[in-house]
Amino acid sequence: MPLVLLTGATGFVGSHLHPRLLAAGFVVRCATRDPEQAARARPGLEWVELDVNRSATLEPALRDVKSAIYLVHGMGAGPGYEERERVSARAFAAAAASAGLERIIYLGAVAPKGRPSRHLSSRLETGRILREGPVPVFELRAGMIIGHGSISWQIVRDLAARLPAMLLPRWLESRSQPLAIDDVVEAIVATLSLPLGLAGVHDLPGPETLTAKEILFRIAALRGRRPVAFSVPVLSPRLSSYWLKFVTGADYHVARELVDGLSSDLIAPDSGLWRHLPGHRLVPFDEAARRAMAEHDQAGTDSGNVVERAVVPMSKRPG
Repeated sequence: MPLVLLTGATGFVGSHLHPRLLAAGFVVRCATRDPEQAARARPGLEWVELDVNRSATLEPALRDVKSAIYLVHGMGAGPGYEERERVSARAFAAAAASAGLERIIYLGAVAPKGRPSRHLSSRLETGRILREGPVPVFELRAGMIIGHGSISWQIVRDLAARLPAMLLPRWLESRSQPLAIDDVVEAIVATLSLPLGLAGVHDLPGPETLTAKEILFRIAALRGRRPVAFSVPVLSPRLSSYWLKFVTGADYHVARELVDGLSSDLIAPDSGLWRHLPGHRLVPFDEAARRAMAEHDQAGTDSGNVVERAVVPMSKRPG
């Protein structure tokens, strides 16, 4: 099998993806900014240093590679991440071309029907920059990914589990198509073998179209909870996001960026990549949620000792 470079190998998607790549027979080179620390945590894997903001690390990481999976995000690094993501994408696209790569697979975000938030705009711009390079790019666009380790999932899980009562602003009627991490993994693995003529943008819609309110109440029901809800005509996503620090253990600054993304529907226009994978069965929302909660409970990693409020404005969104 050709050598595959897995960027973001220590992250949420990368850590789920790596064992599946090995099971599919691929030879995987794992990229991280700190390979020594990664090797101590997960020995036996091939680790290589890769910092997309340091050009000297690009050529060695891409040497002899045929396909690369681009899971690089800059949002967690703080203000100015949009420019850093643009610079990183340009550098990676150029280095991939020089190394003679056959394909790049990029996991991006669904394009909203309205004006994109700063986070979504940066995700879409990263995809555009990569596609402008000479190496064929498969841009896979997903909404909220359901799985233990996903920040967007952690937000809604914590909200559904910890709020005895919720204020439901109108924007919670915004719709999305949540997707299980298992389906994301299968999509990426399958894309490594698709004909290069299919390169381009492919959405990854989940099996159900749900409002943010429906997502929260479905999760609460799976936990055996029935929170009291009150609808209110106003309460912006930005104002609602201020409550995140009291309710969820997710990184507040990253969570607020994700919350700002729910300004309009995040709906794929068609079945996207799945039309090229007719035999794949998508994991139903409730099943995906159960798996994610079971993994969280098994890990024993409560998201923090959060004080419950009697009534807390609801927060939001898929990432």
